[in-house]
Amino acid sequence: MTLTRQMIFWVLAFVVSVLLLYLLREILLPFVAGMVLAYLLDPLANRLERIGINRLAATVVIIGTVVLVFVILVVLFVPIVAGQLGAFIEKLPGYASRIQAVAMDPNRELLRKIVGEGVADVQISDLVKQGAGWIAAFVRSLWSGGQALASIFSLVVVTPVVAFYLLCDWNRIVSTVDHWIPRQNRETVRGLAREMNDAIAGFVRGQTAVCLILGSYYALGLTLVGLSFGLLIGLASGIITFIPYVGSLTGLVLAVGVAIAQFWPEYTPIITVLVIFFVGQFLEGYVLAPKLVGESIGLHPVWLMFALFAFGYLMGFVGLLIAVPLAAIVGVLVRFALRRYLESPFYTGEPASGRVGFAPPGARTEPERLP
Repeated sequence: MTLTRQMIFWVLAFVVSVLLLYLLREILLPFVAGMVLAYLLDPLANRLERIGINRLAATVVIIGTVVLVFVILVVLFVPIVAGQLGAFIEKLPGYASRIQAVAMDPNRELLRKIVGEGVADVQISDLVKQGAGWIAAFVRSLWSGGQALASIFSLVVVTPVVAFYLLCDWNRIVSTVDHWIPRQNRETVRGLAREMNDAIAGFVRGQTAVCLILGSYYALGLTLVGLSFGLLIGLASGIITFIPYVGSLTGLVLAVGVAIAQFWPEYTPIITVLVIFFVGQFLEGYVLAPKLVGESIGLHPVWLMFALFAFGYLMGFVGLLIAVPLAAIVGVLVRFALRRYLESPFYTGEPASGRVGFAPPGARTEPERLP
């Protein structure tokens, strides 16, 4: 009976939390962004505190540095990226027509033999229009999800303030929440919380570093090749790398498409663009991801993509910020529930021999890759 009441309580708490997030989604963006920023910077604050710097002073130094770097990046890159974005949108139909002309060239029979007559005759401009319409609808859903108060002013002003206070009191907040946990379940909840933190930190902090490195690499490489809008495509490819496989594939298609429209019939720069992305994929798969992200985060790529698209569609930009933590939390809870089920008399068919406790991560009996 006690277990039933606990399950009802936690299910109701989860439903109420999700409902509140959905109802308040239009004002949550600067606060969620501040919370994410504080979470990302907490290890640095702890490190500074261990070497003898006061927590308040460490917080001031960290937030001040972040704001300064952000301002410098905005001053240096935003005008360039915004200008390239506007020009790219303006030239996109021309690029589509150019690629279609190359595909329909009667002197290029090899293409028709490879992809077939029907595919070669597809109106690429129509495909581009459909894709552009889908992207525009997705961007509108992101904007409308946080449009009310999530303006540039709120992000620039409110987010650093929220991050400052949360980072300053982070350890106190964690300790307070820890004392709210029922004593008989405290060790179990702590174990689950550690597993959740490992999954979230392993992916968010590690993948953020991967995105920054790959974005810089792609932007520099494509710019040196002379690709039009190379900076824009490279940075976008690095950012979208946060979604497994989608970012690299999207960047590859955009870069190769622009390269064909710009350089054809010269093969060398087009092949160079392909090589840049293949090298980037090698670095991501065999160097960056194993070192920075690791293999034990427990987030399957399909589950992660579903969470990002679902929460992004439902809650806009706020949904993108909370999708990974919620996906990690759900994954940990599902694995915990499966462990309890595999240890229960319902599965084993044996009488219960005592209270089933929390199984440490090393004692998992389920398949490693679950949501």
